[in-house]
Amino acid sequence: IMAAAAAAAVGGQQPSQPELPASGLALDKAATAAHLKAALSRPDNRAGAEELQALLERVLSAERPLAAAAGGEEAAAAGGGGGPGAAEEEALEWCKCLLAGGGGYDEFCAAVRAYDPAALCGLVWTANFVAYRCRTCGISPCMSLCAECFHQGDHTGHDFNMFRSQAGGACDCGDSNVMRESGFCKRHQIKSSSNIPCVPKDLLMMSEFVLPRFIFCLIQYLREGYNEPADVPSEKDLNKVLQLLEPQISFLEDLTKMGGAMRSVLTQVLTNQQNYKDLTSGHGENACAKKSHEKYLIALKSSGLTYPEDKLVYGMQEPSAGTSTLAVQGFAGAAGTLGQVDSSDEDDQDGSQGLGKRKRVKLSSGTKDQSIMDVLKHKSFLEELLFWTIKYEFPQKMVTFLLNMLPDQEYKVAFTKTFVQHYAFIMKTLKKSHESDTMSNRIVHISVQLFSNEELARQVTEECQLLDIMVTVLLYMMESCLIKSELQDEENSLHVVVNCGEALLKNNTYWPLVSDFINILSHQSVAKRFLEDHGLLVTWMNFVSFFQGMNLNKRELNEHVEFESQTYYAAFAAELEACAQPMWGLLSHCKVRETQEYTRNVVRYCLEALQDWFDAINFVDEPAPNQVTFHLPLHRYYAMFLSKAVKCQELDLDSVLPDQEMLMKLMIHPLQIQASLAEIHSNMWVRNGLQIKGQAMTYVQSHFCNSMIDPDIYLLQVCASRLDPDYFISSVFERFKVVDLLTMASQHQNTVLDAEHERSMLEGALTFLVILLSLRLHLGMSDDEILRAEMVAQLCMNDRTHSSLLDLISFYNGIIPGSYSFESVLSAVADFKAPVFEPGGSMQQGMYTPKAEVWDREFDPVMVILRTVYRRDVQSAMDRYTAFLKQSGKFPGNPWPPYKKRTSLHPSYKGLMRLLHCKTLHIVVFTLLYKILMDHQNLSEHVLCMVLYLIELGLENSAEEESDEEVSNRGQPLSGSTQVFSLVAERRKKFQEIINRSSSEANQVVRPKTSNKWSAPGSAPQLTTAILEIKESILSLLIKLHHKLSGKQNSYYPPWLDDMEILIQPEIPKYSHGDGITAVERILLKAALQSRMNKRIIEEICRKVTPPVPPKKITAAEKKTLDKEERRQKARERQQKLLAEFASRQKSFMETAMDVDSPESDIPMEITTAEPQVSEAVYDCVICGQSGPSSEDRPTGLVVLLQASSVLGQCRDNVEPKKLPITEEEQIYPWDTCAAVHDVRLSLLQRYFKDSSCLLAVSIGWEGGVYVQTCGHTLHIDCHKSYMESLRNDQVLQGFSVDKGEFTCPLCRQFANSVLPCYPGSNVENNLWQRPSNRSIQDLIKEVEELQGRPGAFPVSISSETNLSKEMESVMKDIKNTTQKKYRDYSKTPGSPDNDFLFMYSVARTNLELELIHRGGNLCSGGASTAGKRSCLNQLFHVLALHMRLYSIDSEYNPWRKLTQLEEMNSLLGNEEQQPEVPILYHDVTSLLLIQILMMPQPLRKDHFTCIVKVLFTLLYTQALAALSVKCNEEDRSAWKHVGALKKNTCDAEKSYEVLLSFLISELSKGKLYHEEGTQECAMVSPIAWSPESMEKYLQDFCLPFLRITSLLQHHLFGEDLPSCQEEEEFSVLASCLGLLPTFYQTEHPFISASCLDWPVPAFDIITQWCFEIKSFTERHAEQGKALLIQESRWKLPHLLQLPENYNTIFQYYHRKTCSVCTKVPKDPAVCLVCGTFVCLKGLCCKQQSYCECVLHSQNCGAGTGIFLLINASVIIIIRGHRFCLWGSVYLDAHGEEDRDLRRGKPLYICKERYKVLEQQWISHTFDHINKRWGPHYNGL
Repeated sequence: IMAAAAAAAVGGQQPSQPELPASGLALDKAATAAHLKAALSRPDNRAGAEELQALLERVLSAERPLAAAAGGEEAAAAGGGGGPGAAEEEALEWCKCLLAGGGGYDEFCAAVRAYDPAALCGLVWTANFVAYRCRTCGISPCMSLCAECFHQGDHTGHDFNMFRSQAGGACDCGDSNVMRESGFCKRHQIKSSSNIPCVPKDLLMMSEFVLPRFIFCLIQYLREGYNEPADVPSEKDLNKVLQLLEPQISFLEDLTKMGGAMRSVLTQVLTNQQNYKDLTSGHGENACAKKSHEKYLIALKSSGLTYPEDKLVYGMQEPSAGTSTLAVQGFAGAAGTLGQVDSSDEDDQDGSQGLGKRKRVKLSSGTKDQSIMDVLKHKSFLEELLFWTIKYEFPQKMVTFLLNMLPDQEYKVAFTKTFVQHYAFIMKTLKKSHESDTMSNRIVHISVQLFSNEELARQVTEECQLLDIMVTVLLYMMESCLIKSELQDEENSLHVVVNCGEALLKNNTYWPLVSDFINILSHQSVAKRFLEDHGLLVTWMNFVSFFQGMNLNKRELNEHVEFESQTYYAAFAAELEACAQPMWGLLSHCKVRETQEYTRNVVRYCLEALQDWFDAINFVDEPAPNQVTFHLPLHRYYAMFLSKAVKCQELDLDSVLPDQEMLMKLMIHPLQIQASLAEIHSNMWVRNGLQIKGQAMTYVQSHFCNSMIDPDIYLLQVCASRLDPDYFISSVFERFKVVDLLTMASQHQNTVLDAEHERSMLEGALTFLVILLSLRLHLGMSDDEILRAEMVAQLCMNDRTHSSLLDLISFYNGIIPGSYSFESVLSAVADFKAPVFEPGGSMQQGMYTPKAEVWDREFDPVMVILRTVYRRDVQSAMDRYTAFLKQSGKFPGNPWPPYKKRTSLHPSYKGLMRLLHCKTLHIVVFTLLYKILMDHQNLSEHVLCMVLYLIELGLENSAEEESDEEVSNRGQPLSGSTQVFSLVAERRKKFQEIINRSSSEANQVVRPKTSNKWSAPGSAPQLTTAILEIKESILSLLIKLHHKLSGKQNSYYPPWLDDMEILIQPEIPKYSHGDGITAVERILLKAALQSRMNKRIIEEICRKVTPPVPPKKITAAEKKTLDKEERRQKARERQQKLLAEFASRQKSFMETAMDVDSPESDIPMEITTAEPQVSEAVYDCVICGQSGPSSEDRPTGLVVLLQASSVLGQCRDNVEPKKLPITEEEQIYPWDTCAAVHDVRLSLLQRYFKDSSCLLAVSIGWEGGVYVQTCGHTLHIDCHKSYMESLRNDQVLQGFSVDKGEFTCPLCRQFANSVLPCYPGSNVENNLWQRPSNRSIQDLIKEVEELQGRPGAFPVSISSETNLSKEMESVMKDIKNTTQKKYRDYSKTPGSPDNDFLFMYSVARTNLELELIHRGGNLCSGGASTAGKRSCLNQLFHVLALHMRLYSIDSEYNPWRKLTQLEEMNSLLGNEEQQPEVPILYHDVTSLLLIQILMMPQPLRKDHFTCIVKVLFTLLYTQALAALSVKCNEEDRSAWKHVGALKKNTCDAEKSYEVLLSFLISELSKGKLYHEEGTQECAMVSPIAWSPESMEKYLQDFCLPFLRITSLLQHHLFGEDLPSCQEEEEFSVLASCLGLLPTFYQTEHPFISASCLDWPVPAFDIITQWCFEIKSFTERHAEQGKALLIQESRWKLPHLLQLPENYNTIFQYYHRKTCSVCTKVPKDPAVCLVCGTFVCLKGLCCKQQSYCECVLHSQNCGAGTGIFLLINASVIIIIRGHRFCLWGSVYLDAHGEEDRDLRRGKPLYICKERYKVLEQQWISHTFDHINKRWGPHYNGL
């Protein structure tokens, strides 16, 4: 019916706009839809169907939009101005209307959702999404969960981690094929199919009609948009089409999200073959459809695919495919396989990378099933959709749509089959793609969802030949980059290998395919099919052999190679991923006896492939010299399956081993690698560049060793256990090229090796033998023992973090990372060292270190040598071992590597021990012992150590039959020459017998060598003597060696002669650790235990007193060298002495420099002397080294760092700590910070009072105040200038900017940016001024006033420009420029002098306040704290005072007069019109103090200072009383007023707070201050009744901050010590220290603060005067007046925000949070730890005037210092001015480690100590000094 309808209603020629008038459009759409739905619901719905068809034809015509796209904007404009998007929008609107059948679309969606049986989550995500993986719940290793499902499930105690998705993925919650049901979240636990009602038929009826057309329309678009040009279509065109289709695909995606009901409709539509046929076949009259079908066929053809209908084309291809066999560069042979595109590809690739000279080889795919690679037939929408998805290189939207459908089971199967069907095509597209990385990720995003499911994988394997397809495709992929192998026989080799220089390998393009393959092999059912299928195994071994012998290295013998190729990365990665990982996958299914058959299959085909390989490279018996390949995957497959067979399947080893000849061939190449390793480490390959070292390291590196060196050594062990031992041993020495060294003669010539390499090659050979004979990894150790051995080896080299251990111990042995056994073994062998913090030191991580008993019993040097990448690690392990022995008192000297007992051998490998008992090895051992004893050159302690190790191994594993005569055999006198010569001959002979060649040939090979060897001139006579001399046995040599090592004659005395017990209990701890002597003793003891005969021989040898070694005659030349040595020794001692002296000097200098509070007080104060010596302060210049006073022409300065700081502004008044917000509700408002309160106060004052007077009533600098700190070193200012010049010219990249005046102190390298001039002056003045005076306070007050009035009473008159005054000015400029203008300018008239005045005394205030904070907020600890050392307040005061005195305060307004004189009332009233001055009670007393002191001529006299303090204290006390009176309620006030009035006439009424308070209340109540109380006030007042104690406490607390600052100031100006005290007596101690307390004051009765008062004028009068000023103000503004009186002076210490315990709470809230500025989710979100602001790091979205948001925020929040937590990295970053540094992390995992960038994704917990360290550095402003790695941020953070 539908086809007919479609044909009838051909809508191609109809006008494309629907004919309805635009106004009624929406209404009509709904009406039409409802009408159609009704029509279709009738039983006979043909008419309705036709009508709908016609409508859809019209609406969804595919012609218009793309024409517009192709023709650019003109066409669109012509088409009615709607722009190209309008028509599609219209079409989408129609579709939505029709689907909803006339109802509202949103209501329709909701209705469909109600029928969603949500058993699966299936949420699809793209790259960079944060998901979780739980290994405890996962069945497949690829299992992943979205954050929501993870947090809703219960995973406590599981092994899970968070990860950032690389390629994208989907949530598996609810899918029991992939994960255990226990891990499902709450939503997906319910099997909900039962209780969901059946979907009503009419709800989705319209969808079934509309969607096929819609999808067909989409496919037409895709066909239209794909123009197959001659070259590959440009990215741009494809993207343009995709952009146009964005809304359509999004619409489909929305449909999938409606839930199960809609998905099943979509599945029907996508998989229905009839629909597809009707709509797309291209028959019928519709021109448009025809055209589109043609385009589709063209696309197929150009992709090198055939459409099965074209029988003709296909038939032609068949025969050609099978014809050619091996055509070099023969594309013709495989025309069908490779399409045309490849050939052009090939040419341009060949030219690049210097690979042109290596011809690429092409294999024809004659054997392959052509249909896999080249035939595609599409039968449904789904198939063609996937085809276009691939063609368009997997656009993200399409991928997401296809994956969103997966929860539908029927769809899942259909889609998986379709995917498999297109597999080959995907691979071809991937190879051509320019964006192969992105595309790979998208492919894996899909395939991982399909293939992780075992059920599905099995089904596809059975029904679609998935395995055949994969292997074929992999083979085909690698075939495109084969070259001829040059291994062995360069000319005639028939072997081909992959070329590692090709892009395919270099860029890892193959990884999606390999990863899919590994994924499906992890399913047992699939792997079994693979292992049973002989054809597949043959093909697979064929594939593996492409990698056999790749990346061949040839040793450069003449000059250094000019181009170091880095292809080895690609080679190692390819072997690991393409060969080893599939192998481990297969091995994991061969664990039980029933799987023997599989192993036999693999081994059989592996051996066949190896045999083919040997034939192809023409291998006979000798490897070609000077070449090595590290890649022998076939050998390794063979080895690992053998190992598995013996270990798990109880197979008889001999039944799977080949004949002897094959074994000999098998051992050659792995042995070649071992010898080459020794050569590389002996620097014989240096001309090949660094990369060859890189290969040697990668080969043993932790990720590769299990798949490379371990199988190689195991294979060699197998060969050794089955071949003739003499043959094997002699092969080893020949491969290592040291046969010639094994002669008794003291000199020899080596034909194949330079002398300098001999020793290390010999060491290499012996070490290799030791490893070969003692390693048991595959010879009988259990998995847990292996794990333990690996872990011990790694821990012995260095302490390790948990994550690095996990990384270093490779897990292919079937141990799952993080498994139970890992943790239990770890806790058995290691102790955890918790992270330590040295403040200012580096941040340590939590480490594991070996337990003492591990060092004692389990330290195994052999395993360490096998596993070290760098040789220094072996040394490190030995050093640690030595340290352990020293510390535990087991052995004091330099120990030798200990001998460790081995696990017993598996019976299959017993033959290995025959090596230890063969003649050849005995000869070698004997010869080497003899040579060492005779001191021949080229033999090291290492050689001896290994020789003894071999002897000991031999004794431990004695051969059963011959134990008695065994060692005594060694006792026979041996003659050197003949035996060594026979080494080669015997080996040749054996080989000869086996291979049965004609004898003449073999002789010719042997003879020339012999003749060369012994005709070396001058060697013959020595040989004869050698034969005569040697009457030794191995035992006698050992005993002599003992004498030689101990340096004493007859040092060896058999221990059993004293103590027979020794022979009964052999394991004696005394022998287990020690040096060579211990080793020899241990060996002799073991030999004696072995047989009575040995025991007897030893005793005999010891009885014969050995003839003393003749003393050496010292020749003249030797004497000379001895003298030289002695002289050297003496010189060395002298040098040491000098150095020590120098160090102690430096130390004492550092101490003085750091401890002195300020350099001026270096000289002790001499108060007693009658006529003091006038001594000036002396400074050392750290640049020129001269000492001297600071003078006006040549001033000296302190090295200082000036920085703006807002730390003070962060103080808050309540104790409750601020938390970092982690929910939307928690917000941080900065109302209660110190900075905010001060700002409010200043603006309030400026509203009502005269501006200039406001600026003297407060301090600024709470935000952006300038903090000055010094390292205490001084320098001449002119020296500093030349130092800066030299820094400027020195263009090394420093971490600081010289142009900004930054430098590092030349002595201690602390960061600094200015120099503070030291004021010239003698210390003596201080003493004069400090004499206690007995003048009355009235006189002093007068003097102070006069001194303030006298301008410039300086020794230096400012008019004369001296160097000093210039420097003072320039430093003042520096101070001003340190902070931003907004932190300096508070006046209403910009640039007024009052502003500068305010700024200057505020600098002093900032520094005093900060020092107070550094001392912990109070002065109880007394003394000079660390903060004191950094302080330079004395010098700073001089500079500030000098500048303050330039601004003389108008004497009219000088607050000093208001404090000390009574004025007439009428003058107080003043004139009304201008704004009044700030009343004195509103002034900030500390600011007044600084103003008064800085206005005095320097240096200040002590009695003047005390006078100022006394006067100010009276004002402060009055303010305290006033604040108290405002705080309490009306009743309290009247009560106090009454009590105080009674006492007013007592004698010391002026010193009683009750009297003063009552007077103050009565004065203040004259104004309206206490009026309009009302209810709201009472709420504010604290409900506690005020007791005298609480009032006293309030008054003291109010006054304390002032006393503290004043005491600090006194300490700095006059060098007086601060007393220490208890907290409760801080007030009284400071008061008496400041001279406020009369000296005769008794301390018995409770202390009363009022007793410190000393009124300069009658108290009541002056209080009246002060209150009067307020009265006039409060009459108008009572509220504000009250607010200004209550000054909050008790600030708590500043803190950073409190962070939550678990990092996940921060991460989950912030990483999806949108930025408040740009409303996007930032790519790098960060949060400020000072104020909690959320910012975009590096985000261009929030950039303002070239400043990125973090930098901007650091200026606004911290005046240039910002502390940010980077959400996605868990790291803290510090911004300081124009520099930044990574500080580290304050969140650590359970093992005490940081997880930067959240790579491991384990749960992280706050580390409180680290956070304290961070906060400490912030408060003390020491970021610059402590953190070393700073870099410029160029405002880009």
